Amino acid sequence: MICENLRYSRDHEWLTEGEPATVGVTAFAADALGDVVFVELPEPGTLVKAGDPCGEIESTKSVSEVYAPADGEIIEVNVALSDEPGLINTDPYGAGWLFKLRVTGDPELLDAAGYTALVS
Repeated sequence: MICENLRYSRDHEWLTEGEPATVGVTAFAADALGDVVFVELPEPGTLVKAGDPCGEIESTKSVSEVYAPADGEIIEVNVALSDEPGLINTDPYGAGWLFKLRVTGDPELLDAAGYTALVS
């Protein structure tokens, strides 16, 4: 599933429009990861640069880094993932969001059609 109203990184993160932007991993990434068992996210107040690693998602298959889809400041993290990391698998575009980001600059992201072409 690819949502038309989101923008996407080539590293399979999604980003909402507006301030603050909400960030998560795509359903494609969640499926590839397998069952997520642990999530490590950056602390609020952390400054990130687009493309830099800023967290980790551990699954029964592997450990994958989370990359910042844009420059900005982390202003909130999804604390529910501490107790229920599987939300990333069951609801990657809803309850499984990772963090909220105050975006600075204009990130180079894909629209839904561009992301569809990337993963097809």
